[in-house]
Amino acid sequence: MSTAKKTAKKDELANPKGMRDIMNEEYYEFQGFFEKAQEVAVYYGFKPIETPVLEFESVFTTSIGEGTDVIDKEMYSLRTKGGDKLALRPEHTASLMRSYISNGMNNLPQPLMFYQYGPSFRHDNPQKGRYRQFYQFDLDVLGSEKAIMDALVIKATMVILEEAGAKNLSVDINSIGDKDCRNTYIRELTNYYKKHLDKLPAIDKERLKTNPLRILDSKDLKTKEINENAPESVSSLCGPCKKHLKEVLEHLDEMDIPYTINKNLVRGLSYYTRTVFEVIQTEGEESITIAGGGRYDYLAKQIGSKKDVPAIGMALGVDRVVSMPWYKKLSPRIMKAPKYYFIQLGAEAKLKSLSVIEILRKAHIPIHQALSKDGLSAQLGVAEKIGIPYALIFGQKEALENSVIVRDMQTRSQETVPLEKLLDYLKKLK
Repeated sequence: MSTAKKTAKKDELANPKGMRDIMNEEYYEFQGFFEKAQEVAVYYGFKPIETPVLEFESVFTTSIGEGTDVIDKEMYSLRTKGGDKLALRPEHTASLMRSYISNGMNNLPQPLMFYQYGPSFRHDNPQKGRYRQFYQFDLDVLGSEKAIMDALVIKATMVILEEAGAKNLSVDINSIGDKDCRNTYIRELTNYYKKHLDKLPAIDKERLKTNPLRILDSKDLKTKEINENAPESVSSLCGPCKKHLKEVLEHLDEMDIPYTINKNLVRGLSYYTRTVFEVIQTEGEESITIAGGGRYDYLAKQIGSKKDVPAIGMALGVDRVVSMPWYKKLSPRIMKAPKYYFIQLGAEAKLKSLSVIEILRKAHIPIHQALSKDGLSAQLGVAEKIGIPYALIFGQKEALENSVIVRDMQTRSQETVPLEKLLDYLKKLK
């Protein structure tokens, strides 16, 4: 085989850039976080939903909007053999609203509250805690314009993160108005940027034509400097939008949630309206955004609904949480760390081993085992290597007598226990 072919074959066996395998303890850490987030969500009244990883591309292009990085650069699109244009979901919100419309959920008692969890995909530059296949946990409330729903989503997000180990959390919040007042603000903003056109980088000049609000979210240092004196959206709010923001902030005050009104906060997707927010975690000098969201009252019509559906939601980056030093390494409830290593010796014992393991499984006692191995020393060696407290030794004699030897791996003491008394005996061990 030629060197070029060998290299190509090796590349095919590597993970695509920005994607990785999740296994062993990390897998359980992801699952443990999801269980905690789900538990909190259920107590606040959210119910589960799962939408497809693939949607028609138009679900995202019409909702997220041209002039956003997601649509312009990051979305994975494909065409099927039948000619359909599909896309891997870059986020969950548009899919959720599509599901709401297509399943006639508007006919159900409103509001509807959902949580969902799973992978999304963006062709972005991978960096610490960010991947091209990444995992999000979302909370959404559809069918209510009340400010208390905004506060509920923010509060539930804070609780999930706190119970996962996060400290020093705060909220950056802003209101970008609605269809009655946002155009006034965009005109002010556009006029402001035109005065600084010669200092804007090419990407922000392009955004000025397609989506001026996105300039406020620019990462360019020169643009950040210009943004310091940019007009504030809150000063352009109409009466109802001012009232809505005031009520959201009153709820946050009541719950002692620290917040800052961030005049440059717009979020990266164009379907947002009124409330936009980010949850920030601060450690010393460093601050990172862990979750974010906002209100998307006009998204339903953008996708194809005859009526607007007021809605508020948030997305939380699970990859980032799991990688944080403060994360509690939550274990899934179904996964107790095994305290026992099951060792079998001889043909008769091997034959009966699965029956003994089934007795333990029914009693919810997890074990490690090496049924494919035969020798005692090999199996004990593995048990010692992984630091297991007890070994359950099941040999020919034990198989005939229906008993098991329980060995303390630290003291080397051991006791033969009849199978019918094994569960009671194990329950008494520390």
